[in-house]
Amino acid sequence: MENSRTEKKHNHTHSHEHTKDVSNRLARAIGHLQKVKQMVESGDDCSDVLIQLAAVKSAINNTGKVILKDHMEHCIVHALEDGNIEMIEELNNAIDKFMK
Repeated sequence: MENSRTEKKHNHTHSHEHTKDVSNRLARAIGHLQKVKQMVESGDDCSDVLIQLAAVKSAINNTGKVILKDHMEHCIVHALEDGNIEMIEELNNAIDKFMK
């Protein structure tokens, strides 16, 4: 089975200026998620677990915003310059999946 990522053709290099920021944000989200797991395993109060889960969701959503902005500023701009209108449809699909 082919991976859909290998099927997509981009005519530009993916070098985003926010890669380090995204990596740091993901590390924080992973830390929050590990804390949630520990809290559940140790029987912590459900309210505290839910608050920690909210931090995970927020971290993921904010990371997604950074990636989306990077994608629009680089990938979409390059795709439109190259006449690749399919990228707009791909972006719309990605936003729909991210927002679920």
